Amino acid sequence: MTITIFFFFRFPIVETPRVKKSKPKMILAWPTVNPKPIFCGLLSEALAISTNHLPYSSSFSSKVSTTFLKCHCTQNRNTDQSTQGFSVLTSDIPWKTGSLWSTMAIYMFNLHIPLGFGGLSIGAYILHQPVLEPQTQALSLLVFETLELLATLLLLKSTIKPKYRLMNFFKFNKLSTDRNWLLASALGFGILILLVFLTSIIADRFYGVKDANNPILKKMLQSSDISKVACFIVYCIVTPLLEEMVYRGFMLASLASTMNWKQAVVLSAAIFGAAHFSGENFLQLFVIGCMLGCSYCGTGNLNSSILIHSLYNALTLIITFIS
Repeated sequence: MTITIFFFFRFPIVETPRVKKSKPKMILAWPTVNPKPIFCGLLSEALAISTNHLPYSSSFSSKVSTTFLKCHCTQNRNTDQSTQGFSVLTSDIPWKTGSLWSTMAIYMFNLHIPLGFGGLSIGAYILHQPVLEPQTQALSLLVFETLELLATLLLLKSTIKPKYRLMNFFKFNKLSTDRNWLLASALGFGILILLVFLTSIIADRFYGVKDANNPILKKMLQSSDISKVACFIVYCIVTPLLEEMVYRGFMLASLASTMNWKQAVVLSAAIFGAAHFSGENFLQLFVIGCMLGCSYCGTGNLNSSILIHSLYNALTLIITFIS
């Protein structure tokens, strides 16, 4: 969206200097600009500048008008640099772009799959129980998700440049100071709910109508208050923080520094959906990833995508519990 702002300048009134009768009077002519000015080719009409062709004044007037136009054009160019498109992500990232895929491979095969998908199996093996009780499952899920988060923080810290810190993930972008990330989060959450509802209708036509609730999650939520608190911490705090740091803060920012931000959003969303290893839910996960990616690109603030992710997971928990 391009917004054109018109500035109206009031030129000062120049008085004729008093000189002695023996010397000719000199009047400095200020340039007269049309009511609809054009600077640097912004409008289709031509810029008409008329000067009084008086002795000793034409040369000085042309210099003044040229200087005025140069300054005004430079101001416009500097202003346009901070509003060049929807995305405010820059190419200045706190890690080397060459470490993207190697870091993602280490995270996926050494942290995400063993801890995120195999955590409950590991807990059952440690406790010597073939099947864990719902409350034990909830607590085990909290422990292994927290371990995955801490290990991922250490992994990302090892790839960061010396002059940066890990908290740069949450540092506001200089170009995003004018963007209201809370308003963007509220708008993004509303759009996300609508898109997920539409994609669920499409998914039902391809895969058939299926139960939207996770039976294991439902048992954990109904087992005890401790299980409810553990599930809330996992799905509304730990998981959004972990996944947004990896897929938006690290992956999307790295991709956007080397390609168009739209292509980066689509690619990161596809990887985000595939990382959940759920073919039936891939379309919805892909839409969620695109929405979260657009929120991060538009605000330059990782808190925006984390908040949307947390609200969506909280809504999912509520629907699963009351259904």
